[in-house]
Amino acid sequence: MARSFWERGKGLMFRSSLKADTGLVIDPCSSIHTFWMRFPIDVLYVDREGIVLRADREMKPWRFGPLFVRNGRYVIELPSGTIDRSGTSVGDRVLIEPSTV
Repeated sequence: MARSFWERGKGLMFRSSLKADTGLVIDPCSSIHTFWMRFPIDVLYVDREGIVLRADREMKPWRFGPLFVRNGRYVIELPSGTIDRSGTSVGDRVLIEPSTV
């Protein structure tokens, strides 16, 4: 969970990968970029109620996401392929659980 100014700004930059079955929740956030990232990611844009507003698959490094997602509260960055494997789509409700590790 990235909530501070610095955590939100850094995100996944400079990491070499993101472990399967993990993700980064950025709160608050309604738009992202993938500058200084080394791998593609799946991205969910979610409202306060946990409803998926937008789902972007395999966002490549050095790209901008949408500049604004209306009613967006959280962005969830996931390993590439997670959206398809989970069958997540716009309108679904997601539950954000903190890591136990």
